[in-house]
Amino acid sequence: MPTPKQTMNLANQFLIAMPGLNDPSFERSLIYICHHDDEGAMGLIINQETDAQLDELLEQLEISSEQDLPQKVLHGGPVRQEQGFILHSTDNGPYPKSDIICEEVALSGSLEVLEHIATGDGPKKFLVSLGYAGWAPDQLEDEIQSNSWLTAPVDVDILFGVPSHLKWKKAVASLGFDPNTLQSTAGHA
Repeated sequence: MPTPKQTMNLANQFLIAMPGLNDPSFERSLIYICHHDDEGAMGLIINQETDAQLDELLEQLEISSEQDLPQKVLHGGPVRQEQGFILHSTDNGPYPKSDIICEEVALSGSLEVLEHIATGDGPKKFLVSLGYAGWAPDQLEDEIQSNSWLTAPVDVDILFGVPSHLKWKKAVASLGFDPNTLQSTAGHA
């Protein structure tokens, strides 16, 4: 009798696109995995910026801001690109409409969190994105097995403190690799 496949839990991990990943949506992407279980996985691309700025988005949502918020809104992934997500630190909380992922990171789709950010009494560290990346049951595990992705422990400094265009390189370097030495194919012994 075959042994059932055991799902690894990659929530609160980085997913690093390998150079051979031939999907333009995920080329050189760094994804923060928000949820992962036997029903699939959900994450946000944290290093692909859109042309929109957060202060413009707040204006469109009719949320008045008491501070200048020129940071770029991220392209979180190809699924439901009209849906917004806020990945944020857990300071200045609690935020009842946020899901705690780990001690330092929470996820919300709530306008309430954006309102707190706009007034300056919200989380101090945050990323706002549109869309998400999603995987069906066992799909992510199969993609990792086929060498499309590397996984790495989350580094909150990379998540919130590194400019978007440097996040992929920093995440690879956190594993002890020179990003320039990564190969697009792998051998299996």
